[in-house]
Amino acid sequence: MNRFLALAGPWLMAFILAGCAAGAVRAPDATADNGPLTIARQGSFFVGGRDVKSDDLSLLPAYAPGGTISVEQMYVHYQVPVDARRAPLVFIHGCCLTGKTWETTPDGRMGWDEFFVRRGFPTYVIDQASRGRSAADPSGIVAVKGGRAPADKLPQVFGAAQEGAWAIFRFGPQYPEVFPGMQFPLEAQAEFWKQMVPDWLNALPTPNPTVPALSQLAQKLGGAVLVSHSQSGIYPFQTASLDRRGIAGIVAVEPGACPAADSDMKPFAGLPILVLWGDFVPLSPRWAPRLKMCSDFVAAANRAGAKAEMVMLADVGLPGASHMLMQDKHSLKIAAWLAGWIDGHVARQ
Repeated sequence: MNRFLALAGPWLMAFILAGCAAGAVRAPDATADNGPLTIARQGSFFVGGRDVKSDDLSLLPAYAPGGTISVEQMYVHYQVPVDARRAPLVFIHGCCLTGKTWETTPDGRMGWDEFFVRRGFPTYVIDQASRGRSAADPSGIVAVKGGRAPADKLPQVFGAAQEGAWAIFRFGPQYPEVFPGMQFPLEAQAEFWKQMVPDWLNALPTPNPTVPALSQLAQKLGGAVLVSHSQSGIYPFQTASLDRRGIAGIVAVEPGACPAADSDMKPFAGLPILVLWGDFVPLSPRWAPRLKMCSDFVAAANRAGAKAEMVMLADVGLPGASHMLMQDKHSLKIAAWLAGWIDGHVARQ
């Protein structure tokens, strides 16, 4: 046996070293896109909110009809990677949805929340005020049901039907038609529709309580990129107009609105801004005017000293993106492109 080991020694050692080297290549990497995920910490908290004292909180015998509740606070879930050196990202969802927008895709793939953590960005995923885990005020409903207020005082709450949302999210021009080459995973649409929730936007004061809460959060983080989508697209701009402190950059993904080109542009001077669009936008009567509005804003903001840019994903080699581009089949390619844009435009921490 000793003679065999002596003869085989050099070959055996080379084999072992090769195996170790291969093992080292295959070893889990905390920053890899498909290995074990390693984070320094995670948690959740609330920002903003106010107390409401009401006599119309319940008609059920088991619960007191009056008292004090907290409403309009913004829920925040965060994950911080080990040795994070990039600016934190605050992800803000759109109409009829919650922070789930940025999590696992309907067909079970990695969401942007996890992807950007793996790329070294701390992520903060919010639920807008009165949405998801951010409490709404039920007193207006209870007052009407209890006969203490007329029906026209009911809060304006709405839900988006699947058939109508189909065109809004640009899966196709109308339900159930599909745009050629559209990348949303329609085979998992039943799972996607389960993300939809009642929207309390029109029952809230102006500005939306989410806006000052975003300002508080950005200042708490000491420099964050606000990443909005659709309905919330205007919120980062409104936040910057309220207070620039803590805002390191803005990424508006298919915003429902941009600031008017003739509005005050001073809050955006020197600020990195990206307005990002998917595909089929000019084909949509709903979205084409918003594309023009945002194009005019970018031009006006740059004249005032901003560092603004508008990008169509098809123009950077990523065609077929729907309005829900963070959940499309090529969503991680889009995320990788966006990570590169942020690295090139926003200073690291």
